[in-house]
Amino acid sequence: MLSGYAVQVEQSRGRRFPESRHAYRNDFQRDRDRVVHSRAFRRLEDKTQVFTRRYSDHFRNRLTHTIEVAQITRTVAGALGLNVDLAETLALVHDIGHPPFGHAGEKALDTAMRAHGLFFDHNLHALRIIEDFEQRYAAFRGLNLTFEVREGIIKHSRDYDIVQYPELAEYLLDQRPPLEAQIIDLTDEIGYNTADLDDGYEAHLLTLEQIRAGVPVFEGFFGEVERVYPDVADRLKFNETNKRVLNRLADDLISNTRTRLKQSRTESLADVRTHGSRLAAFSAEVDAERQQIKDFLYDNLYYSPALADEKDDAERIVSDLFAFWMKNPSALPHAYREKAGQESLPRVICDYIAGMTDHYIVDQYEKYCGREGH
Repeated sequence: MLSGYAVQVEQSRGRRFPESRHAYRNDFQRDRDRVVHSRAFRRLEDKTQVFTRRYSDHFRNRLTHTIEVAQITRTVAGALGLNVDLAETLALVHDIGHPPFGHAGEKALDTAMRAHGLFFDHNLHALRIIEDFEQRYAAFRGLNLTFEVREGIIKHSRDYDIVQYPELAEYLLDQRPPLEAQIIDLTDEIGYNTADLDDGYEAHLLTLEQIRAGVPVFEGFFGEVERVYPDVADRLKFNETNKRVLNRLADDLISNTRTRLKQSRTESLADVRTHGSRLAAFSAEVDAERQQIKDFLYDNLYYSPALADEKDDAERIVSDLFAFWMKNPSALPHAYREKAGQESLPRVICDYIAGMTDHYIVDQYEKYCGREGH
């Protein structure tokens, strides 16, 4: 049974191009399946999360991270009585607009675009992917996803001003997104905070002592684990502790959101949409713990000297290829040369680069700009 404030699939605003109902899948389930079968989703397997495969093939990539976020999202959405099908679809599609090389690639692509008075936003790029770039159906371009999924792609992690983004007017920018969309940015952070601790420890870029000293919530649970499992290996103690950290974050998101819904007397989707702020949230105490984890990772992992060369390489590859195609648009594939007749050349190049996997962009760099790396 769904809560009164959940999105009811029967009340969906529908698709841009009307389609007949499926015999045994509802519209959000069909959207989920369309995302999973898309080319952009498959490409996430070879897009960096934090570590490239130079370290190990055990570490998360964009695809495995996405699957983990979807699992956390299903749990949170189910506990809150939300529409799990919609929430899962939004989790699966939430990173589909990211370029290769993780945040370093995104930073370089945005910098290149800003030199031409434009910018790169992975949410907006995700919308372009599912509305235009994916071509799987004879009747329409894109995946023809429901309004609620398209809205969630845009609004799950930030609010857009109608004055700055008039092209997004159809997505109710003056209203809050449904709770199914609101939880995505939070479950995403639960996923990557705990996963990046795990991968950083596995890569020997973070030590157990360093994590215990820098992440108070981890240290608190570590003491409990040592009392229960005093003789097991440190790796297993880490696993047990990190699992408890994840559970604390997820449990708090569920319980605090329930409290906020009750305190605000939210009973309907309309109440969610018209509330003065987003209702899905961590408590103040746990949000402070979340921020401590995030700060620790930025200070000790994301900007680690051990990863600096890879980040520099990533930014150079993206920047140099962008500049090459700006000077040599005839070297672009035929389909992108055609698009350049309809849209600005920087936007077309941006679209091309953003869709690439890590391996493919390195191949393109070697082809057009010389050997990659040092």
